Amino acid sequence: MKKLSTIGKRLAIMVAAVACLLGIFSPAALAEDHVVKMGADNGMLAFQPSQITVKAGDTITWVNNKVFPHNVVFDSGIPGGAELAQSLSQTKLMMTPNQEFSVTIPADAPAGDYSYYCQPHRGAGMVGKVTVAS
Repeated sequence: MKKLSTIGKRLAIMVAAVACLLGIFSPAALAEDHVVKMGADNGMLAFQPSQITVKAGDTITWVNNKVFPHNVVFDSGIPGGAELAQSLSQTKLMMTPNQEFSVTIPADAPAGDYSYYCQPHRGAGMVGKVTVAS
């Protein structure tokens, strides 16, 4: 009986270890968070940084920083097409400091360059690029 109890404990420990390893190496556990400021610290109408590289599953948070209002609109010509561009975009203007918008890049998003812009400041050069790495 004591031997059976020891085997049960060992089995439970092994199952827990495997579960931990699977959790550690799951795509969600490997995903990263990225922050992009809307309006550069120096007051320029720019995304800071203007270019980032992410992988599918990563989350990007845009934070209203300077010279608002701002929004984030992805070009319809991105690798995933107009429907993906619309799902990634935040067309509503963010009006207050530190207001933020987050999006997670879908697991099935095609690799490539995803261009985006701030609607009110696009003409002033407020554009950015997200590169989704394969």
